[in-house]
Amino acid sequence: MTIDTPQPEVLRYTAFSGNPDGGNPAGVVLDATGLDDDAMLAIAADLGYSESAFLTAPPEGLGGEGERAYTIRYFSPKAEVPFCGHATVATALALAERTGPGRLVFATPAGTVPVEVTEEGGTLRATLTSVEPHVEGIADADLAEALAALDWPAADLDPAFPPRIAFAGARHLVLAAATRARLADLAYDFARLEALMHRLDLTTVQLVWRESATVFHVRDPFPVGGVVEDPATGAAAAAFGAYARDLGLVPEDAVLTLRQGEDLGRPGELTVTLRTGDPRVRVGGTGARIG
Repeated sequence: MTIDTPQPEVLRYTAFSGNPDGGNPAGVVLDATGLDDDAMLAIAADLGYSESAFLTAPPEGLGGEGERAYTIRYFSPKAEVPFCGHATVATALALAERTGPGRLVFATPAGTVPVEVTEEGGTLRATLTSVEPHVEGIADADLAEALAALDWPAADLDPAFPPRIAFAGARHLVLAAATRARLADLAYDFARLEALMHRLDLTTVQLVWRESATVFHVRDPFPVGGVVEDPATGAAAAAFGAYARDLGLVPEDAVLTLRQGEDLGRPGELTVTLRTGDPRVRVGGTGARIG
């Protein structure tokens, strides 16, 4: 006799936009108990979103008074990733819709990530706090290979924003375009960039153009996840905040606005908050259920 294993409920949420047609969609499984790695990967691949999140019970000792604690894992259509900001925000909003706003804490493969969900005027907003970030240089040959894969002449880079690899839960190569037109013109060699990113252990390439002192437009090629471009990337936003502060491009205490997804027809907005005396980066936004 064959016993069918009950399939978990798979929710669909977008993060960093209150419109289901904007932001970055994610799959959310609030109870992944009993799912092995292959099953989680299969669900993520079937959804086809850049990442999906899967919750199970927290490790012992995680969470304090008034906190709701969980273990969370993230899968792209091709592989598990150590941290995903938009899927964390989507999951936090899904939980808050069921149990109310407040503080959550997630044990991620990259470390512990707390999330605060607030409600104002009937709108929920989730803000995650990254693990402690760091920023490192990139070898000239690797930078040249990245630019060749993107088909970006070096002269099109903004000299005020030197290329760096930044980490706030996952590694991202930060490259700044000198013009909005350069950022908008994205047609890259998928296989070539994917190979370089695997070699450097990069999750995305964070492409940036500075509109004003605190407003940036960003795009994130994501070939290692099997996705041409990520529509709104919380992990990269956190890494960029660390990068901008580390290089003195913004004050140590600052609130930055990152606009992403406009070139894909899925506009979203990410708020990056930096606090003096705290190396961690906060990334927040709204969201919406899809369907």
